[in-house]
Amino acid sequence: MAVEVILPRVDMDMVQAKISKWHVKEGDAVKAGAALFEIETDKAAMEIEAPASGIVRNISVAEGTSAAVGSAVAYIYNEGEAAAVPPPKAVIPPARPSAAATVAVPADLAEAPRALAGGMRATPLARRLARQLGLQLSDVKGSGPHGRIVADDVRMRAEARGSTAPLPESPPPEDASRHYAPGSYESLPVDGMRRTIAQRLTLSKQTVPHFYLSVTCTIDRLIEARASLNEAAPRGTDKSPLWRLSVNDFVIKALGLALQRVPAANVTWAGDRILQHRTSDVGVAVAVEGGLFTPVLRSVEGKTLSALSLEMKALAAKARARKLLPSEYQGGTAAVSNLGMFGIEEFTAIINPPHATILAVGAGV
Repeated sequence: MAVEVILPRVDMDMVQAKISKWHVKEGDAVKAGAALFEIETDKAAMEIEAPASGIVRNISVAEGTSAAVGSAVAYIYNEGEAAAVPPPKAVIPPARPSAAATVAVPADLAEAPRALAGGMRATPLARRLARQLGLQLSDVKGSGPHGRIVADDVRMRAEARGSTAPLPESPPPEDASRHYAPGSYESLPVDGMRRTIAQRLTLSKQTVPHFYLSVTCTIDRLIEARASLNEAAPRGTDKSPLWRLSVNDFVIKALGLALQRVPAANVTWAGDRILQHRTSDVGVAVAVEGGLFTPVLRSVEGKTLSALSLEMKALAAKARARKLLPSEYQGGTAAVSNLGMFGIEEFTAIINPPHATILAVGAGV
């Protein structure tokens, strides 16, 4: 019997995803666990593995096309099994932004319900507006089907409370290509990851009040301690060290301890309240081809340098292979961006929401 290949939910807010690449084609043999296709969400790109071994048939979603979470995008048949014609699944084409919406989202997403705590339901647009206006959805009465909260409900509640409506999105940038002669440049497409990074960091820079503080640290003792600890690292059967500390490992540990020492900095702004976190969960920017990920090291304050080093190396490898799980990059209370290995002595980083701080680290000189 054929096995459905389902477009999985890899993020709790995810209702659709785009298949950016198929690693197989119609009629190819595949083994369970092998890379089958890659998906792009609004936060990440990820490889999806084959759920079974067999022959891939009935691929219904082409590369570059989006589909709903939970829909079947292909089937895997046993060797020699006749291919049936499964019922077609709804593919979600790119939708035009809603002209009536204050924040532009695809029209099909604007009506997609989302179950909330306590049985409440709200559209994605309503949730986004509530976040921007600092409203709790529990304070909003829904007028949609079965009491679902829609965008107008949030706007009415905001007006009643005297909240300021969010500004409309900026107009799209002009087509700069008109300033250049045809044939004098190559036009490169923007993938989902780079577009998401641009949107998130632009929103952060425009809406999060940034101020920058700079300090120069003398790290002679840090370098000496690193050399001493690396020399004393336990060895494996091949005589190679089981771990090797980097300067960045010390930076991550220092930030985790500093957040414990200054708990007022270990916070997240939640619109109408501040979340003061008990643990230091530090995100670390990892560059990948075409963008970056920020995997999060949890409870940094209670881990040894060697444990942090091994965990960071494992997360960085998963990031570069684009195999991070949402639980490995979501949340966090602060972040580290280190460009010291490139010889950059000083730079200003952009806060990665929902973090309240980011530590930009330059080169030791």
